Amino acid sequence: MERRIKLGHPHWWQWLVILSLDAPLVALVWQALFARILYVDLPWHQPTLLGLAVWVIYVADRWIEGWLLKPESVQTQRHHFYIAWRWPVLGVSIAAVLLALTIAMTHLPSREWVASLILVLPTLAYLLSHQFVHRGHPLRVPKELCIASLFALGTVLAPAVFALPPELSFGHAVHVIGSARFSPIGLPLGLFGLLCLTNLVLISAWEKEVDVRHGQTSLALQLSSRRQFIHGLPWLLALLGLSTAMRSRGMVQMTELCVVMSALFLGVLDRFEYRIGRQAARALVDLTLLTPIAVLLLT
Repeated sequence: MERRIKLGHPHWWQWLVILSLDAPLVALVWQALFARILYVDLPWHQPTLLGLAVWVIYVADRWIEGWLLKPESVQTQRHHFYIAWRWPVLGVSIAAVLLALTIAMTHLPSREWVASLILVLPTLAYLLSHQFVHRGHPLRVPKELCIASLFALGTVLAPAVFALPPELSFGHAVHVIGSARFSPIGLPLGLFGLLCLTNLVLISAWEKEVDVRHGQTSLALQLSSRRQFIHGLPWLLALLGLSTAMRSRGMVQMTELCVVMSALFLGVLDRFEYRIGRQAARALVDLTLLTPIAVLLLT
């Protein structure tokens, strides 16, 4: 049974999640792995911009959530932090946005600007829709599906753009992306998107009471009668990833095996969540997605 949480006094191992540093770390290692698949070397500004962008988006989501919540309804250390440190966090976030804009304006050519805007606009639309316009709507698109899709596409964006021939106009990029040159990235990207979705759905299952108190909807609440399916997702994904990895080679196979290992780690963590508690499970869940580190170091 979950012990009562003393808000404002987090454990040391919770700070990676509280400070929203876990998601940028996951994004960076998978971006590097996708770059390996496409045989591109990313300049320093691309991972820097990705890390800043992911951090700002996650902070903005939690900052808005904290702004809308009544203090007595707060159920997590991370939301309490963004209420207690609202204005300092806002200042740091503005500084991060200004830094990202400075790097972008001084290093991004027009093609990379356009590619970035393709994801920035739907991300802003997500924040507006899910935090304000459709916050309590029972039929809104599940937030887990939106986040998983945007996150996966964000990690592959820079490697895909840099894999395009430099002389190619952006108008012909879609045709080239659909060609054999980019075919190796399709399955790994799809599996990574499913991995992100599984990660988020399990979090929503562990934090169902939190979402109810915070006035949020989630897939776990919407699929409350499909509990076994939710907890079976990581094992199903591991089987799917293994079946595709058996037919692949090289970095594609290594990437698919990373998905398999991460899915297995998620499954094991989910099985032990009731013993260690949701705070510990939440602190560990994104670390299960860092399996590409081994591949990046050893290949």
